[in-house]
Amino acid sequence: MSVLAATRYGPLGASSRMRIYQYVDALAEFGVDLRVSELIDDRAVAFFYQHGWRPVGPRIRSYAKRIVLVWREQNASILWVEKELLPWLPYGVEHTLLVHAHKPLVLDYDDAIFHMYDRNRFWLVQRALGKKIGALMEMATTVTVGNSYLAARALAAGAHNVEIIPTVVDLRRYPVCVKAEQEGLKIVWIGSPATSKYLALVAGPLATVALRYRYRLIVIGGRPASLPGVPVEWRPWSAETEAADISECDIGIMPLPDEPWEWGKCGYKLIQYMACGLPVVASPVGVNRDIVSNGTNGFLAGTDQEWMSALSELLESAQMRSSMGTAGRVLVERNYCLQVTAPRLAAILRDAAG
Repeated sequence: MSVLAATRYGPLGASSRMRIYQYVDALAEFGVDLRVSELIDDRAVAFFYQHGWRPVGPRIRSYAKRIVLVWREQNASILWVEKELLPWLPYGVEHTLLVHAHKPLVLDYDDAIFHMYDRNRFWLVQRALGKKIGALMEMATTVTVGNSYLAARALAAGAHNVEIIPTVVDLRRYPVCVKAEQEGLKIVWIGSPATSKYLALVAGPLATVALRYRYRLIVIGGRPASLPGVPVEWRPWSAETEAADISECDIGIMPLPDEPWEWGKCGYKLIQYMACGLPVVASPVGVNRDIVSNGTNGFLAGTDQEWMSALSELLESAQMRSSMGTAGRVLVERNYCLQVTAPRLAAILRDAAG
């Protein structure tokens, strides 16, 4: 069975990399020939991470390329679209293109992308695009989502079939490692320049804890921010080193505000930390509450005092870090790895084609 996957980004974009690209080889084992075509290539993603904006010319060319690709596609059995084909264009344009393609449509969401439109600060955007994602969900043969909040939105929109596929790691890239002896402990946060702003939410607790405990905060992939009183080591992200960089650390953190956009996040940081055998501390927001079993594989912390208490307990006790890290790894092996989700996804795609 041949599937054309229309992703938002190239492999440098985390959502596209984890939701689609990492499945190419895994799905091939189940007879699914997955061809991937990105809208925004890695060069454009890197430019945006560095400069914070996207040039108009390359974007227009990428839209034209996508329209031609879908309009002329004849070989694929299914069109698998990450989020939407043409961001910021009205539903009518996308609907015309999809109707012409005349193929079963599978849509995938790992973010509350609909809030980019229906909660936009500009009234005209809300008016023109607020219902677009819901209309696409209703049109699709199947909608795959990363968590229950996104699933509820798809069902409310009238989606015919909704499947929850969490964002997962490939266990082959995250082997269990024995920690080497090191001087001082390390707390880790991994993310993109766009999400490094969340570290400011725990700047106070991190600084307070640093007065008593000797640790370093390892920030992987984020844009440098001001964290007074926090000993920070900034590291560039790469697919080749991310697992090793996390594995050398002792505690993983995921602070989030309790807001609608964050309710749609899929907790991938937590999955990475747990795959490396780290205990976690996370805000009790959205899917974090499903992934973190409080006191078993980590802590949920909603206030500054809870953050300070959780971090202090973990920094003090190597036994607690070890037992919670082991529990997290077991959870990943059971529910949050490619080896579990790939056969499910292959079956979902086959059912959509059938």
